[in-house]
Amino acid sequence: MSTGFVWHELYMWHDTGGYALYRHPGLDVEPYQHAENPDTKRRFRNVLEVAGLWDDLVPIKPRQATVAEITRFHDADYVERIRTLSAKAGGEAGDNTPFGRGSYEIAALGAGGVIEAVDAVLAGKVDNAYALVRPPGHHAEANRGRGFCIFGNAALAALHAMAERGINRIATVDWDTHHGNGTQSAFWTDPRVLTMSLHQDRCFPTDSGMVEENGADAGAGTNINIPLPPGSGVGAYVSAFERVVIPALEKFKPELIIVPSGFDAGGYDPLGRQMLHSDGYREMTAMLLDAAARLCDGRLVLCHEGGYSAATLPYMGMAVMETLLGRRGTLEDPFLPALQAMGQQALQPHQTQTIDHCVALLDRIP
Repeated sequence: MSTGFVWHELYMWHDTGGYALYRHPGLDVEPYQHAENPDTKRRFRNVLEVAGLWDDLVPIKPRQATVAEITRFHDADYVERIRTLSAKAGGEAGDNTPFGRGSYEIAALGAGGVIEAVDAVLAGKVDNAYALVRPPGHHAEANRGRGFCIFGNAALAALHAMAERGINRIATVDWDTHHGNGTQSAFWTDPRVLTMSLHQDRCFPTDSGMVEENGADAGAGTNINIPLPPGSGVGAYVSAFERVVIPALEKFKPELIIVPSGFDAGGYDPLGRQMLHSDGYREMTAMLLDAAARLCDGRLVLCHEGGYSAATLPYMGMAVMETLLGRRGTLEDPFLPALQAMGQQALQPHQTQTIDHCVALLDRIP
């Protein structure tokens, strides 16, 4: 299969400052490194080259999303505020979302990169695509940045596909360990988009992502949250895919699937408490590829979100890319045996209870 790949060096130049994980430095917090920094993304890109996969990827050149494209979701006043601050010294986009000079242009390039990936797949230039963009997007809301996210990359790409490419039904499958609250809010009342989020229960934001959040008005039934308990491993994630995600896709019958792809459900991530490993991501990707082939001519686009373990994330990303490409590279994941050996990787009874609760949501999909 041909797999497109979005990458630009400017994504690495988005400046999140000397925060300690996500806390502002000061007299009580020594300056350190913000969790959302370039390392994980750059190392992801680099391991693809070292593994012999880079030359197999079809480059997709990103562009800056226009103001008209961005304001399909975001308030014009918010967009202008980000642009004004970015032209000076930067600032704070909202909740835990610092940025530096020039980050407006970089965030627009990130949103535009995902739009270009969607266009390439819809035009048949590639079979599927991965957009390794930065900053991430799935927490951004209409009028504020949140959780390191400035613009809602996946939401903007979906809105573009519907407005400009004649797509009428889209599904998003968010496997970041934090709830995709921004994408959920973008389509809360929109029956054309089925939004699904598998995340650690009340990790971030702590006030969203509950099973009961199911969409409203015309969009009732088109939002599905699967808040997995902390400590969930591959068994829980695969069960959630088998019993909820794939059946939901089969019922909704999307014309395009977009995956906000965070790797912070990995077992060594500092901002999550889940236990996924590279083979888990490999298996979930394979299941989505199969569903896309059966339901929407293989149209599958992944856009990068979170993931903060610079050592382990590249191999999880490599597993996804190998699955999209349909071939293995020359490297093995050196962290895989240790993560596989962790206790309770298999599905646990309390995890089954959560998934049971979510299965009932399938009947509500219009």
